[in-house]
Amino acid sequence: MRLLLAAALLPLAAPALAGDDTMSEGPDLTFERVFASPGLDGPSPRKPKLSPDGRYLTVLRNREDDRERYDLWAYDRSGGTWAMLVDSEKIGSGRELSEDEKMQRERARVGNLRGIIDYEWTSNGEALLVPLDGDLYLAALTGDVVRVTDTEESELNPALSPHGNYISFVRDRQLWVGPVTGEHAPITAREGETIRWGEAEFVAQEEMSRHDGYWWSPDENRIVVQRTDESMVGVVTRAAIGATGTKVFDQRYPVAGSANAKVQLYVMDPNGQNRVEVDLRSNQSATYYDPKNPDDFYLARVDWAPDGSVFYVQRQNREQTWMDLLKVDPATGASEIVVQEEASQQHGGDGYWINLSDNYRFLDDGDLIWWSERDGFAHLYRYMGEEDWRAYKQMTKGQYVVTKLVGVDQQTSRLFFLATSEQDPLEQHVYAYDFATQAPTMPHRLTEPGFTHSATMDKKGQTLLVTRSNDDTPPQMYLADQEGKRLAWVEENALDADHPYAPYLASHRPTQYGTIPAEDGTPLHWEMVTPEMEPGKRYPVYFYHYGGPGPQIVNRGWNGALRQAIVDKGYIWFALDNRGSANRGVAFEQPIYRAMGGVEVRDQKAGAEYLKTLPFVDPAKIAIDGWSYGGYMTLKQLQADPGLYAAGISGAPVTKWELYDTHYTERYMGTPQADGGAYEAASAIPNAGKITDPLLIIHGMADDNVVFENATEVISAMQEANVPFEMMLYPGYTHRVSGEKISPHRYNTVFRFLEAHGVTPPE
Repeated sequence: MRLLLAAALLPLAAPALAGDDTMSEGPDLTFERVFASPGLDGPSPRKPKLSPDGRYLTVLRNREDDRERYDLWAYDRSGGTWAMLVDSEKIGSGRELSEDEKMQRERARVGNLRGIIDYEWTSNGEALLVPLDGDLYLAALTGDVVRVTDTEESELNPALSPHGNYISFVRDRQLWVGPVTGEHAPITAREGETIRWGEAEFVAQEEMSRHDGYWWSPDENRIVVQRTDESMVGVVTRAAIGATGTKVFDQRYPVAGSANAKVQLYVMDPNGQNRVEVDLRSNQSATYYDPKNPDDFYLARVDWAPDGSVFYVQRQNREQTWMDLLKVDPATGASEIVVQEEASQQHGGDGYWINLSDNYRFLDDGDLIWWSERDGFAHLYRYMGEEDWRAYKQMTKGQYVVTKLVGVDQQTSRLFFLATSEQDPLEQHVYAYDFATQAPTMPHRLTEPGFTHSATMDKKGQTLLVTRSNDDTPPQMYLADQEGKRLAWVEENALDADHPYAPYLASHRPTQYGTIPAEDGTPLHWEMVTPEMEPGKRYPVYFYHYGGPGPQIVNRGWNGALRQAIVDKGYIWFALDNRGSANRGVAFEQPIYRAMGGVEVRDQKAGAEYLKTLPFVDPAKIAIDGWSYGGYMTLKQLQADPGLYAAGISGAPVTKWELYDTHYTERYMGTPQADGGAYEAASAIPNAGKITDPLLIIHGMADDNVVFENATEVISAMQEANVPFEMMLYPGYTHRVSGEKISPHRYNTVFRFLEAHGVTPPE
């Protein structure tokens, strides 16, 4: 085992204070190097999976000479050896992906990746199904690869049936099924351009983290299939403006307050016969559902019971204040409500919404492990399914947040989960819990303090696959037993002399943490990285923000080389998590309800005012930069506090919430029809003409998420008001403006903009 050298090489015990004149040696990081190959984070394996017998661990590994291309590798745990199973360049056709597959990849946040982005083990553990360049391949452990499909269209959402007798996929908006290496046939009809079978609708992919549109029964005798009718969804004409031409796409995009797609479920045999429709309207209450629009709800999740006798559907009302768990009879499609989750039961009353998760598990004995925020923090509960679905007990409890149910060992009644620490919400750890106990008990931490972790587990809950990092250790992945004991490194990623980041270790700067109070006294966590500073000099601040619900920006994990490159340029890097962000409990998230663009702006202002009190900060040189919701925040912050910031960069901003999708926007803001005042207050358009500070707007001209109209609205408003601003547009790029050449261009543009407006380091 190689020793990690970070602790020996990096003087990180003491904080970097103003007046620290310790000089480092080594090259400065450039943006060109940050985004080049090999990646400075080291190898970044994806999609780790254990074979059914547990002998092999497979991962997708990126290449040293192409950090965004992934191949399939296998680790033989018995022999301790690695081997490449599928070389994506040798096997792939290089065929251009269909527009549907490109959009699915954008929804899954893998649109920038090439090669193999997913795969699946066969049930006998002898081969793997590998999608590549729109077609499907079967890769054996011997290294032999068989091509399963060869078509101009892409095979979307491929899956193997549980016993491995069938392969299924979506092609041309139909669900196809057939033997793995034989002929495949559609089992649903082709019903025109607005009907899709076997695909999740846009908002499910984009906002619900649901990418599946069909589900095999455990005995593979039946399939639950989604039918989506998009005919009532409004069309956004998206001009994908490229460097050498423009393609126009009519995209079905349900903006806030408009009609959603109609979603139905059917249960059928693998040949499409014996089809029954599922009753998704069962027991809808007029209090939570619109009786005039009985189909206006969200299909959130679908899961078969372990024995295949029934399956379960999670159904949300459109306001997302209520969720039902339906038990469905696959023979008749009849359904009944067995569990209900109500936002008004959660801490804080009616001013909240239901957060979806995948942190639940149906047990073999009929019980259900369930995740809920009903006591004000995200915790695990156990429902006694066989006895009475109304009976449950709380399993975890405390002022910390369970972020992921990792695995369940039903033989020993142990479950494993990720959670923040009560002492430090900036770290996440793996915990084990004995769920045979009758009352909440203190879970047992399995991972090492000083790191933040993520983890997955095999289906039987026997082996952990843990990834850890901290500010000075890039991500490391290892296999561990149920007690957290490391069995083998999957990727040690040691910061030794051969690591890509090694040339820059000498100038690596430590991260400092702290808190400041919000206006109501709530502690807000911040993190800061400072350059080597000379006594008496003051430095500019690159103030990064996101601000919206969901991500937790401030944490103790590895943050990559980008911030170090910014610090190398002589800037202080700073970020703060405002109220509304994740992993601090319901009361911390709730203030943005019907009030986007308010409390977040004030919390970020508190961060700027704190920075101005520091003797080593130049109070006239605090620049803010954000993307997506962060781009929206830049506009709102410049509008709210003219002169507070030296300059702002607004990347791919939502400028008017009426232009964003239903599921996300209405969760927090209601509808424009019912909550028009909240939408007007949250909009970045009415006060765009009041921006007086230097502003740079960046947007991809083919953005299919935050559509380009968001940029043109604010651009037009500022032009009509004769307000100066700067702009950088990226032809052909979607919401993800990134790549080995484009990313450096983007950041070089940002810092040229800052330099042009005097936001520069001291001489």
